[in-house]
Amino acid sequence: MSATISPLAGKPAPAALLVDVSRLRDAYVDLRPDPSVASQRVAFGTSGHRGSSFERSFNEWHVLAITQAICEYRQGKGIDGPIFIGIDSHALSQPAFESALEVLAANGVQTMIAKGGEFTPTPAISQAILTANRDRSTGLADGIVITPSHNPPDSGGFKYNPPNGGPADTDVTGWIQRRANELLENQLRGVHRVPFSQALHASTTHEHDFIDAYVRDLGNVIDFDVVRGSGVHLGVDPLGGAGVHYWAPIAERYKIDLTVVSDEVDPTFRFMSVDWDGKIRMDPSSSYAMQRLIELRDRYDVAFACDTDHDRHGIVTRSSGLLLPNHYLAVMVDYLYQHRPQWRADAAVGKTLVSSALIDRVAKRLGRRLHEVPVGFKWFVEGLFDGSLGFGGEESAGASFLRRDGGVWSTDKDGIAAALMSAEITGRTGRDPGERYAQLTAELGRPVSERVDAPANAQQKARLSKLSPEQVTSTELAGEKIVSVLDRAPANGASIGGIKVVSESGWFAARPSGTEDIYKIYAESFKDEAHLQQLLQEAQGMVDAALGAA
Repeated sequence: MSATISPLAGKPAPAALLVDVSRLRDAYVDLRPDPSVASQRVAFGTSGHRGSSFERSFNEWHVLAITQAICEYRQGKGIDGPIFIGIDSHALSQPAFESALEVLAANGVQTMIAKGGEFTPTPAISQAILTANRDRSTGLADGIVITPSHNPPDSGGFKYNPPNGGPADTDVTGWIQRRANELLENQLRGVHRVPFSQALHASTTHEHDFIDAYVRDLGNVIDFDVVRGSGVHLGVDPLGGAGVHYWAPIAERYKIDLTVVSDEVDPTFRFMSVDWDGKIRMDPSSSYAMQRLIELRDRYDVAFACDTDHDRHGIVTRSSGLLLPNHYLAVMVDYLYQHRPQWRADAAVGKTLVSSALIDRVAKRLGRRLHEVPVGFKWFVEGLFDGSLGFGGEESAGASFLRRDGGVWSTDKDGIAAALMSAEITGRTGRDPGERYAQLTAELGRPVSERVDAPANAQQKARLSKLSPEQVTSTELAGEKIVSVLDRAPANGASIGGIKVVSESGWFAARPSGTEDIYKIYAESFKDEAHLQQLLQEAQGMVDAALGAA
């Protein structure tokens, strides 16, 4: 079991790989989903509904139905404040925005759209919701983010954030999904809609300056005095994403030495290097996709990139190149809890089950409680909202943390703040995150890890998600006694949608992706590479058995 690396991986995207944007947008309108086909129904995964118009999984009817369902959900819950809506730079995001606004206006929803038609990062939506709702108990705001995250250029995505500012929990998305599919089955009867030009000029549609609001507030999260005073030289590659026009205002407002490597926006993302599987994917944690910034590592003290909706980060240092997401999460935890004295003394460290066990060791040394949850940032929302979590991070390079004073900042992933934290760390400590990681592992043990992705269809993913501890009959894992077998998270007892097997110096976890037709096996060893490969081999046997089961 090993994913096949494409011969195109890490190379410039060839013309043959580029999406035909006109065809994609035509398909959005012209192709209608068949709700009797499972793959064409509305389905909220770990982060909203996603799909491609070519495959009839993200089309106009999906967006109209989902938006109407959100309007009805809001009405049923008494959410009558404004809804903040933003889009990323994927080709399907603009037409989806137009469809959504047509429904919002027809339903009389007060809607806040980006000033000047700007792109809007996910964390800017969360920040706007939380700011609007501060000290309020009525007239609460919520939000919509139209993005498929880092997924390929032919993808579209649609997320709903309730008044707590974070990704909606399954009870919310489940209701919206059911109602949206009912509307699809009824040929959109019950969907209210007005023409886009009318919606754009409706009395309920208002512009909001997301850039100014977010950038102005960012100084309450990052210590820019330290960054500016240290003179640290920074580089950023927005990867053509929603935050492309945020970085220059950040540099200007806070007078930091930050160079924007590229401000190019192109819905084909032709400037990207190809990811591991031969697809264009704006994943800042992938060394294949991040070739442009990695090649520039010697020009900057530290450099960073974000994915298309800027909720994920990638950190490139002179000392070690591109950091693995888990490495940087551990560095952030170690730094933040020592340099945020106004945070609650009992603020826990949030991590997903497939994040590095080095974070466990860092938390233990800091004397902080570990809050270990399933994959999905929604599990951190409540803790970040009330301050009982100082930090929440997941293995796929998503994280958020509190304001410097301990108040809530963003309850959704914030790639911008996480990226800029690398500048604060470097400026204050005189060591970049790669050097900080080397010091951590010298003190707490050096893990080696690997994540393997491989194709899996819906039926295979369903079988994998139902693995149970009872199916693990072995008492040993890679030569060591098994300490625990988990199918539920220690922090909240929620299902992890797979299984995690732990020994004294290693672990593996297997779970299907919530957003793509792949499955993922994670493994980590605190011994050596040979032990890691043994972990992966034993994980392979279990996954192969699950996928091969009748």
